[in-house]
Amino acid sequence: MRVLGSAAGGGFPQWNCACRNCAGVRAGTVAARTRTQSSVAVSADRRRWLLVNATPDVGPQLAMAAPAGDGRVRARPVTAVLLTDAELDHVAGLLTLREGGGLVVYATAWILWAAAPILDILSAYVPVGRRQLPVGVDTLLTGASGLSCRPIAAGSAKLPRYVRGLPADATAVIGYRFTDAVGAILAYVPCLPELTDDIAAELKGSDCVFLDGTCWTDDELAVVGLPAKSARSMGHAPVTGPAGTLERFAALPTRRRIYTHLNNTNPLLVEDSVQRKRVEGYGIEVAYDGMEFELP
Repeated sequence: MRVLGSAAGGGFPQWNCACRNCAGVRAGTVAARTRTQSSVAVSADRRRWLLVNATPDVGPQLAMAAPAGDGRVRARPVTAVLLTDAELDHVAGLLTLREGGGLVVYATAWILWAAAPILDILSAYVPVGRRQLPVGVDTLLTGASGLSCRPIAAGSAKLPRYVRGLPADATAVIGYRFTDAVGAILAYVPCLPELTDDIAAELKGSDCVFLDGTCWTDDELAVVGLPAKSARSMGHAPVTGPAGTLERFAALPTRRRIYTHLNNTNPLLVEDSVQRKRVEGYGIEVAYDGMEFELP
């Protein structure tokens, strides 16, 4: 498993942002790594890779990660993309993958409908298979050496701004629980409005869980001068504060816990911050681009 990107939409630093974090990482005055927009690559054999989301940064992400090719002049290591939603920061990179010679896109029916304009454009260049995934059901992924996935409904009511004519739906934002042929389990939930009992039950027993860590507090954006936005208004439960995820995530019975999808304003990005030390004190890690590990 490789973390291709670990930041929220816009990356870190965000090109038009001069908050303390963004200004500091540009100037080299804060202890922080740059990050691209959130995505992971999953493989059972290190040859055929599944991407979870295709961000606008997918080209540099794949060049950095350098998944092994198949020996041909034009390698095709990416066999499929699984979408967690239809937001632009998770689907715009599909157009960059047109050089791959063909692609399968997995998602719920609602996400496939919402992302249809982009999928239709991509289909004009390469064959695109659209595979609907039912929430709560394990589905064996084609050509993935025994990997299966189960979509987890995140319970978010936030819809992409460009979507018109589709009603809100419980399957518009999802996470994924992957299981390999020997039973290792990886869960990836980058957008989560609340860590409910039902979602905690889905994550229980995983070897590793990646969870939405977008904002440290609900009013984080207001503090830096953007009062019109809050973590919850964007569909993300904050790490701390009322109904924050920190304590519950720390108590989740899983071997490894990692926050991802970090907004550029989040103090968790700063490696020597008191907030980072607090999270690490709970035994929780913070994702970074290039992070890689194997599950047993």
